[in-house]
Amino acid sequence: MSVAKSGDTVRIHYTGTLDDGTEFDSSAGREPLEFTLGSGQVISGFDDAVSGMTIGDKKSVRMEADQAYGERRDELVQEVPRSALPDEIKPEEGMALQSQSPEGHIMNLVVTGVADASITVDANHPLAGHALSFDIELVAID
Repeated sequence: MSVAKSGDTVRIHYTGTLDDGTEFDSSAGREPLEFTLGSGQVISGFDDAVSGMTIGDKKSVRMEADQAYGERRDELVQEVPRSALPDEIKPEEGMALQSQSPEGHIMNLVVTGVADASITVDANHPLAGHALSFDIELVAID
C-alpha cells in the first residue's frame, strides 16, 4: 500500500475547527483538497499530518499557530489616511482590501476601524495566532 511522502500529489477531505469548537473550513460537499506534499502549497502542519498516511487513513491533529498561519503580528496593523484610498472606495469595518507592498507583493487587508481622517487595516491572516484542529482523511495519492 502506498504511503504519502514529499513530492506526492495527495487529495484529502478535512474539517478545521478552533479550540472553542468553531468550524472555520471544511471540504464537506466539495471536491477533496489537492496539493503536493512538501511544496509549500498548504500550511506546514498539513504537510506534517498527511506525510506517512495511506489511502483511507483518518486522523485528528492539532496544530499550534506556528504550524498554521503564525502568530499575530502587531506591525501588520496600521492606520492609513483615507486620502490614500481611491475615491470610489467607501471603507467599512470588515471590508476586505488589497494593497501592494513596495516590493510588489499583493497584501490582503481587512478594515478593522474607520475614523473621519483614517482607517485601520490588518494584514494578519484571519487565523493567525490560533491553534487549529483538523479531522483529515486521505482519499488519494498520485
